[in-house]
Amino acid sequence: MHKNSRSPGKGLFCVTLSALMILSFSVAAFGRDLNEITKQGVIRHLGVPYANFVTGSGDGMDVELIQGFARHLGVRYEYVKTTWENCVADLVGKRVKPVGAEVEIIGDAPVKGDVIANGFTILPWREKVLNFSTPTFPTQIILVSGATSSLKPIKPSGNVAKDIEAVKRLTKSRTVMGVEKTCLDPSLYGVQEAGARVKNFTGSIDDLASAVLKQEAETVIMEMPDAFLALKKYPGKIK
Repeated sequence: MHKNSRSPGKGLFCVTLSALMILSFSVAAFGRDLNEITKQGVIRHLGVPYANFVTGSGDGMDVELIQGFARHLGVRYEYVKTTWENCVADLVGKRVKPVGAEVEIIGDAPVKGDVIANGFTILPWREKVLNFSTPTFPTQIILVSGATSSLKPIKPSGNVAKDIEAVKRLTKSRTVMGVEKTCLDPSLYGVQEAGARVKNFTGSIDDLASAVLKQEAETVIMEMPDAFLALKKYPGKIK
């Protein structure tokens, strides 16, 4: 697996990763390499239940992906449930704190897995400590609002850059909620510079759509697969 240079810029787009392999950290502890995995006969898949990439019930797109990889290697597959907050530490054995595009090591952690396979975006700070595969599921992010909002979807112009700017203009003087240090972080997309009032969501990403229903924010930033699930969960209540 090789490092991919694509990462979110100032547009409302991001790339999810369905496989991520360890990179030798410039500190003492990190996970097993491929030779150790094949020698010990098991690959440990770190996954966060999210948007049917990993359901938590033994299936999901990335579960099947790594199960197929395990068969290719001739080793046993093992799923290890993790969280957004802990997955990097569970892989590299160090707790890190993003500081802009850099990272600060803040402590040790037990290594629990060999590969993160999830909807997992290439972010500059993550590239400092992880080696990404080629993306397996390119996607987008969108702004979601309540059905009663005066906001209306833009009409696509055929020019992605212009469409992104049009969406950003709609956020002026409106509340935009996202999740810090993830691909849903409003700071990645320049909405505050466009005049939006930015708020941070501290709950589970799976519950993000509920923020507009509870009127905690006028709009929320969501990844497309999760937004589709939210539209199904709350029919007629969000747009």
